[in-house]
Amino acid sequence: MSTIKQEIRDVLLNNILPFWKSMRDDEYGGYYGYKSYDLVLDKEAEKGCILNSRILWTFSNAYMALKEEELLSYAKHAYLFLKEHFYDRERGGVYWSVTYKGEPLDTIKHSYNMAFAIYALSSYYDVTKDEEVLSLAKELFALVEKNYKDSYGYKEALTIDFQPQSNEHLSENGVMAEKTMNTMLHLYEAYTELYRVSGYEPAAEQMRFILSIFKEKMYRPSKHRLEVFFDSEMNSLIDLHSYGHDIETAWLLERGLEVLKDEKLHASMAEFLSDLEHEILKVAFDGESVAAECEEGKVLQTRIWWVQCESIIGFYNAYQKRGEQEFLDAVSAIWNYTKTYFVDERAGSEWLNERFYDKSINEELPVASPWKCPYHNARMCFEMMRRLPD
Repeated sequence: MSTIKQEIRDVLLNNILPFWKSMRDDEYGGYYGYKSYDLVLDKEAEKGCILNSRILWTFSNAYMALKEEELLSYAKHAYLFLKEHFYDRERGGVYWSVTYKGEPLDTIKHSYNMAFAIYALSSYYDVTKDEEVLSLAKELFALVEKNYKDSYGYKEALTIDFQPQSNEHLSENGVMAEKTMNTMLHLYEAYTELYRVSGYEPAAEQMRFILSIFKEKMYRPSKHRLEVFFDSEMNSLIDLHSYGHDIETAWLLERGLEVLKDEKLHASMAEFLSDLEHEILKVAFDGESVAAECEEGKVLQTRIWWVQCESIIGFYNAYQKRGEQEFLDAVSAIWNYTKTYFVDERAGSEWLNERFYDKSINEELPVASPWKCPYHNARMCFEMMRRLPD
């Protein structure tokens, strides 16, 4: 494990952080939005708020972990672009994307996007103690609670002035979902970070609300999984088991429970979270890597970069709780697969996006895009550097 810890640190220092530093746009601000598999940088690609927020979160947490002042300057660069270009000063909230020059492009107001802005701002506040940053995070929180929350959970896509909008951005697999497990997971994650850095009690209250949704409305004990896509009243729309999201959920909910420090609530969730962990180990891990998902009984056998990252953290978190050796063995195997097949040694690259089951590369997918960000792999590094023994 100490060897793995050093390897992970080396990947963070020599691969992930240098790549995202190189994506900084010093002409128009923020970070460039796209780099192809062939390592062609598109300086005029749209800039997604999710990508910018995740970069802000990454450099803020890199500074926390490494204490290098230069890292804070990269975080500040992302923060200024968020505040000056993604933030809608007139109506509130953040746009989905802007042009490369910083002009509003896709002006949909999505709760998933709001979540990552809150998440990033909270971490940036933790390293700067700038009250303006915390104020903006709380403002976005209030907007989400006012405009998106209902008795069933959280709505997703709204227009620029918070009117109903179809949810193309977070719907997949041939359905149009009005609510998704993915969005509620990341709202919970964002509220966890906001509460952790500020003690803001309204965030803690809503964390408890979201936990109840996970356990009572999304969890299917008979299938040992979470449902993924829902209608407005949280009825499942599709027979889908998202392996990566289930193991990510297991450790992120646990993280929030630790921050809440509510022992009774934590104990009430233990069996549910353990069920998710054991099921992913059983049905998705093949001895070296983790599959993506299973739809209507058919497993998608491609291997995706972020699924491996979340499995490493999730399985190690399970091992830390119960000391079950099979989870530790899985961590070692998945990291070996990841460093071999996803960490891209080409100059000017970072991690590959996807490999087919025969280990060939999906060359259609970019190394950086509005969705291919430094969040999952950098977070895996931070978590494992913190958790693994020296």
